[in-house]
Amino acid sequence: MTNNLILRVVSKSLIPLIIVFALYVQFHGDYGPGGGFQAGVIMSAAIILYALVFGLDAAEQVIPSTILRILASLGVLIYAGVGVVTLFLGGNYLDYSVLGETRVAGQHLGILLVELGVGMTVFSVMLIIFFAFAGRGRP
Repeated sequence: MTNNLILRVVSKSLIPLIIVFALYVQFHGDYGPGGGFQAGVIMSAAIILYALVFGLDAAEQVIPSTILRILASLGVLIYAGVGVVTLFLGGNYLDYSVLGETRVAGQHLGILLVELGVGMTVFSVMLIIFFAFAGRGRP
């Protein structure tokens, strides 16, 4: 890719805004549209934009593939772990109402944790897939 100064400057300005928007979607998902899946896709789009503008090697230095595999696994463990905790607390699997002092507090905490796990998993899997396809043909 040629060294396009305007594209690099605009991307450096947009990527933090994209990440902030992804965090907003992540933590506002229990109150309105959005949540973990959408936030994970938006967050991975920021890293993919970085990779397209600055190169695949630079993006892999920012977030290495080992970190992505750990995040994917951790996200699934958070999701499943919330369900297991609800079982141990006497509820059904993913019955969030047993997680808090009140039913509403438990629902809020449960959905926040589950959406966090989904967001982490979607973010990391999207990047794993992108790096796998973009890195084809490299030694």
